Amino acid sequence: MLFGDEDDFRVGMNIVAISAHLVDVKILSFILMSSHVHFVLHCSRNEAKSFIDKYKTLYSKYYCRKYGTSEFLRLLGIDIQEVFIEDESLFRAIAYVIMNCVAANLVAAPVLYAWGTGDLFFNAKPQYGQKLGEMSQNSRRKLLKSRVELPADYTVGDGGYILPCSYVPVKYVESLFRTPKRYTYFLNTSSKAKQRLEKAEAPSFSDIIVKAAMNSLINSLFRKAELEDLNDGQKAELFRQVQRRFSSDESQLVRVSRLQPDEVSRLINGFY
Repeated sequence: MLFGDEDDFRVGMNIVAISAHLVDVKILSFILMSSHVHFVLHCSRNEAKSFIDKYKTLYSKYYCRKYGTSEFLRLLGIDIQEVFIEDESLFRAIAYVIMNCVAANLVAAPVLYAWGTGDLFFNAKPQYGQKLGEMSQNSRRKLLKSRVELPADYTVGDGGYILPCSYVPVKYVESLFRTPKRYTYFLNTSSKAKQRLEKAEAPSFSDIIVKAAMNSLINSLFRKAELEDLNDGQKAELFRQVQRRFSSDESQLVRVSRLQPDEVSRLINGFY
């Protein structure tokens, strides 16, 4: 899991703004999920790689300090694909990114997901907050966990992070889609939207909630401190309990346990 709690997501959001400013790329859309991230960038391939490297470096420093790990994110795989306006792959990419949270069954609509650009486009509701220029230097550095000076007109929202409307060219993206109806069409016909419709499953819980519950169950059921302290039979029972209580699928169990997919599959299918 890249983001273990809401503080991690807040830091991750601020590092998006910092990285885009330092590398000078235009972010058209993005989303932070607990185990991965997606960005649609208007830039060259080399600039995209530089942005990704900058983001990984800055977030990894924060993560390693907080969780006492090393080498985090250095070997994390990346995939850069070129998209175009002419064949509509740009529109499909933006829709795919925005609908990730809906496909994961975390929210009913992308406007309800805080960690990305799901509420930016064709949204008449204004976004309020405090300008960075209105804050003291110490307050800015404490908020950003960085000495990088961002533009004074960037806005910090109630969530404690720089609002994406500060650096995402909202009007430009809207002009690409042209109308709210066309934007909605691409959202509703994206592969992620179809994925959500095909699942037709019970509402799921976020990885953060499931991870906290799993830690609590490890203690209450087995009087152990860590997942690593359990034998295979206990791990299998833990996963069954989590699935029954939280409707978690195998992918979520893999993310919150940090075990390999084949090991999780083996345990929940009774091979131990």
